[in-house]
Order: sequence, then structure tokens, then C-alpha cells
Amino acid sequence: MVLAVIAVSAMGLSSCSTNSIQDVTSVKPELKIEEYFLGKSKAYGILFDRSGLPTRNFLVDLEGTWDEKTQMLTLDEYFEFDDGEKSFRQWKIKKLANNKYTGEADDVVGTAYGEAKGNALNWKYVLEVPYKGSTLALNLDDWMYLSDDDVLINRATMSKFGFKVGEILISFKK
Repeated sequence: MVLAVIAVSAMGLSSCSTNSIQDVTSVKPELKIEEYFLGKSKAYGILFDRSGLPTRNFLVDLEGTWDEKTQMLTLDEYFEFDDGEKSFRQWKIKKLANNKYTGEADDVVGTAYGEAKGNALNWKYVLEVPYKGSTLALNLDDWMYLSDDDVLINRATMSKFGFKVGEILISFKK
């Protein structure tokens, strides 16, 4: 009986483990977000609840500018949700050595950390999300995959206290 409990616990813990950027094997096309998000692009997204049911759709108009001197990408995101809600986020993303990035935005708690490899980028950050007249700080494990030069697919898992509370799927088009 003790062995059964240990085995079930181990399986539960292993299901909580996350992917690593080192697991990425696809190298082409190479994702450089400072190049992909330069200029105007559009995104189409769906929010899913913790059980996997879609809850909201949204569109995003994006515009990115790159400062070579500071190695900084400024990315303006204009969101419009299917219920009429509109919001704005501005990312300030700093390119570091070894395909690493840091980022800040008004609704991000602290600093976002990212690393790219091949066609993928993994972002990890805490996002303040409006919830019942207040905000809720959610951990985001955000994965972007460059499909071709014009299409970027983004899958983000949202969690709180280690439990998945939702997911976001976004398709970007240049």
C-alpha cells in the first residue's frame, strides 16, 4: 500500500514538471523576437479555463520598435476582447547575451525572464489579471514557436499555487 501511494505521488509530481528550452530540437526558422515583432503585426487568441473550455476570444494589434543601442524592443499591444473590453500593454524587452531576454510591463509583477533556442522562446513571469473587481497574480509559462517567417504560435499556461487555472492560445501574423 505504501508503494502504491509513493507511485501515485511521484506520478502527480512529474505531471507538474515543466518543459525546458533545452528540450527544443527544431532550429529552423530561428526565432529572434526583436526581428519578428519589428513593425506591425496582428494576433488572434483564445482564453481557456482550467478544464480546457474556451471562455473568451480576443484580437491584438501590435507594433514593435527596436533600439539597437540599448538592445531594447518596445512592443505595444492593443487588445480587444469579444465582450467589448479593450486594454493596452507595453512591453520593454531587453536582449541579453546567450539568447536570453528580460521584460517589463505595467501589469507584470517584477521582471519577465525568457530564453530562446531554435524556433522557440520560453517566457516566465507573473501577470496581474483583473478578477472580480480586483486583481489576481498568475504565474505564466509562455511558449512561442515560429512556424514560418510570418506565423508565430503562442501557448501559455496560467497557474496559481502550482495549479493550472487556465491557458491562452495565440496565433501571430506579420
